[in-house]
Amino acid sequence: DGKVVEAALASSSVWPSFQRKVSRPEIADFLGLIPHERRILSDDPRMRNANGKKRPGKPAPDIFLTTLDVINASRPADDKILPKECLVFEDSVPGTEAARRAGMRVVWVPHPELAVEWAGRDHEVLAGRTNLLPIGDEHLLGELGDGWGEKIDSLEAFNYAKYDIEVRERN
Repeated sequence: DGKVVEAALASSSVWPSFQRKVSRPEIADFLGLIPHERRILSDDPRMRNANGKKRPGKPAPDIFLTTLDVINASRPADDKILPKECLVFEDSVPGTEAARRAGMRVVWVPHPELAVEWAGRDHEVLAGRTNLLPIGDEHLLGELGDGWGEKIDSLEAFNYAKYDIEVRERN
């Protein structure tokens, strides 16, 4: 329907580690598309609650919900994005689970070694039902085979059309 895709970054990394990870030119170019205020890292002050206590990390949904709050803060009150309208790209198992706990769809892009480690259990990862670290909100997890998660081998394999995303060249 011609809407712009709102992009953000939610990473469990802390700032110094994140800077090392994104030092490659192609990654820096990509991140240039995401405004700085929409980059939420685990040591970001926005990852603290009203009492100043650090919010839990993945597999808890907090980092994704905080990131969505940041996006929605810049949108009109009658045009807020809902968690079910979000698509998360995640490389970790706890992150995939966090996305599902947040009520978001997820594309899991694991490192090849991680994919081998979880071979045969992809469906559990995509539903967020790995039981790696139960945190008491398991009722928020997805169901096996519910279609809200998919695994791809690389971001180059992402099917934009499947999610009704039309990519236009930047001017």
